[in-house]
Amino acid sequence: MNKLLALSTVVLAVGFAHGAHADCGTVTVANMNWQSGELLAHVDKFILEQGFGCQVEFVPGDTVPTITSMVEKGQPDIAGESWVDLVPEIVKRGVDERRIVNIGPALSDGGIQGWYIPKFIVDAHPDIRTVDDAFARPELFPAPENAARGAVFNGPQGSGGSVVSAQLFKAYGGEAKGFDLVDPGTQAGLDGAMAKAYERKEGWMGYYWSPTALLGKYEMVRLDAGVAHDAAEWKRCNTVADCPDPKKNEWPKDNVVTLVSQRLVDSGNAGVIDYLRKRSWDNQTVSAVMSWMTDTQASGEDGAAHFFKEHPDLWKSWLGADVADKIAAAL
Repeated sequence: MNKLLALSTVVLAVGFAHGAHADCGTVTVANMNWQSGELLAHVDKFILEQGFGCQVEFVPGDTVPTITSMVEKGQPDIAGESWVDLVPEIVKRGVDERRIVNIGPALSDGGIQGWYIPKFIVDAHPDIRTVDDAFARPELFPAPENAARGAVFNGPQGSGGSVVSAQLFKAYGGEAKGFDLVDPGTQAGLDGAMAKAYERKEGWMGYYWSPTALLGKYEMVRLDAGVAHDAAEWKRCNTVADCPDPKKNEWPKDNVVTLVSQRLVDSGNAGVIDYLRKRSWDNQTVSAVMSWMTDTQASGEDGAAHFFKEHPDLWKSWLGADVADKIAAAL
């Protein structure tokens, strides 16, 4: 009887230990309503379900409502691609009140904005590295309505990028240096202008950001501002449309992190938390997958499958060998 009881105890203990690893319970994940956020949500879903035995439930996601809900209601458990600089006060309150945890960067490069030119222009003119360098060569970036002048394409109407670009255009003296600031109207107009110029191997300069599908398709180089970022000046004038005296300034990088609920951190799922801490990818990788998704009209789920196939070294670096084997087997 004693031997039987001892054996039962061992079996029960092993069973509990196995169950604790294999079943992490239900985890809610924000499925963000932009392409890179949707892609990351599906990557997380597959790994959490196939690698850790979680039951993942998607909830619709967007930056402000998702982070606010996490702070006020404790749901969802994971916001994979959180642009926290958009809501710094809400994030700080959530962290201070131990409702959310900033688990680490989702984008290792951060969110990047700025003025871009085609790589083939840089290859032909390696001396062009800064905005001032480009402004010295208006003939390389002909305006669509007047080839005798250069052009800088602004961001879409109503966007924060359009305000900053207009202010920087003034700060660098673009008009006096032979350039026009071109309003593309919509996002589609901006995308179309870049794509048309690139396909024709014509010079182009304008506002864009990363990660994006278009920068995954076309090799573009971001121009250096030639000065360091001045946060006070950025707030005072670069982001204020009617400020009369903007100064040259470098675009700041946006912090893009993964936020998790305190409940998930306290749940004992150490493997899940360790995965989320390690799970970070660079903008070039994300942009390349997004470009494939756009070209093939693929969903976030399809994009995740493409990522797993094309970048095994990256996703395996996020996981222990046993979990990585489970993911490989499930694929």
